[in-house]
Amino acid sequence: MSWETTLFGAIALLVLVFLTGLPVFLCFILIVGGSVLVLFKSAGFGMFVNSIYSTATTEALTTVLMFVLMGEILTRSGSIDVLLTSIDKLVGRVRGRQYHMTLALSAILGAPAGSGIAVAALLGRSVMPGMLRRGYDPGLTSGVIMGGALLAPIIPPSVLAIIIGTLADVSISDLLIAGIIPGIVLALLYVAIVVVKLRIDPSLAPVESYVRPSRRDQVEALLRMIPFSLIIFVSIGLIMFDIATPSESGALGALAAFLESLWHRRMNLRAYLEAAGESAVLSAVILIIMASAILFGQILAFTGAIQELGKIAGSLDVDRWVLYFIMMAIPFVLCMFVDQVALMMVLIPIYEPLLKVYGFEPVWFWMLFLINLVVGAITPPFGYILFALKAAVPELGMRQVFSASWLFVWTTVAGIALFSVFPGLVTWLPAVLK
Repeated sequence: MSWETTLFGAIALLVLVFLTGLPVFLCFILIVGGSVLVLFKSAGFGMFVNSIYSTATTEALTTVLMFVLMGEILTRSGSIDVLLTSIDKLVGRVRGRQYHMTLALSAILGAPAGSGIAVAALLGRSVMPGMLRRGYDPGLTSGVIMGGALLAPIIPPSVLAIIIGTLADVSISDLLIAGIIPGIVLALLYVAIVVVKLRIDPSLAPVESYVRPSRRDQVEALLRMIPFSLIIFVSIGLIMFDIATPSESGALGALAAFLESLWHRRMNLRAYLEAAGESAVLSAVILIIMASAILFGQILAFTGAIQELGKIAGSLDVDRWVLYFIMMAIPFVLCMFVDQVALMMVLIPIYEPLLKVYGFEPVWFWMLFLINLVVGAITPPFGYILFALKAAVPELGMRQVFSASWLFVWTTVAGIALFSVFPGLVTWLPAVLK
């Protein structure tokens, strides 16, 4: 079987099975496992077992479990309620105050949550009903929540960044740190677009009465945020200052979240067991997907697809920036229809040799690749954050959610263009902290 048949046949089958709605890990097992049996017969079982073993014994993947566990505990412990109250007191008198408060909360929540779905569902349930009652525009409110949810997989600790770093053989520490400045820049772009929208149409936000909190209340709000800030420092700051590895920081972050939950006294033994169970299930699913993805890469290498792609890329008479645009356009379009994790697993082994041929800086490229994948989560018609928000706020119309998303899709694309022109925004901080 030729490498072209193997490559395009496997990708086509994967996409078709993804569109059936089956869980991603089942899709990979069916197609990749079937391909192994067809190509290698009984010897394929050994390859499959080895891929699972090599993935399960990858130390870096313990970081995934620890960060997921940290997010589960923080979500259940009441820390989010404390954040909501504190940010409400710290955001001053400004037009569209609730929009800006929501974006600030999204940026802060993005660190422990790590999941756009979690942030969208949480803000949809807790923040959006109150904003609609106050007279805020449903469309812009939806867009702000979806835009804020995009920050979760970008701002560290990011599970997606860990997976990409593992599969693409890039420093996980560098990739996590590289998300800090882009996350902040994107948050500022979202704030700017809200300010512009309100200047054009002031009716998008009500005129609210505002009672300035006393200095004492503001100080108390800051003090109440210290435990959460310490958790973020433990999980990210120790990596930044090269004091701990990502796995060690993840474990310390989970421990710090556990200690904070004891302080709030909102979790019982059953809640802790549920948090541990959810973390274990999600981590197991990620493990299976990654094992299948590694096996998929081995199949491509065995059939010569990766080597041939490298040769073709090297012989193409095309500007490297044209190829870069194509490599970014593919996930942007496909993520409208296919799960981003699934697509990431397929594209990484194909893109990796092209980076070496064209000399793209790995940390910079894979961070922009991650942001590009994340945009698909709010891009109609199948962005999963769209449906997460609709499920959290049933009274919203699906057309309304789709319409609201595009403003933040194109704002994020503008951010990607900015990071492409000024790569130092991505690479400067990891380089400084080495």
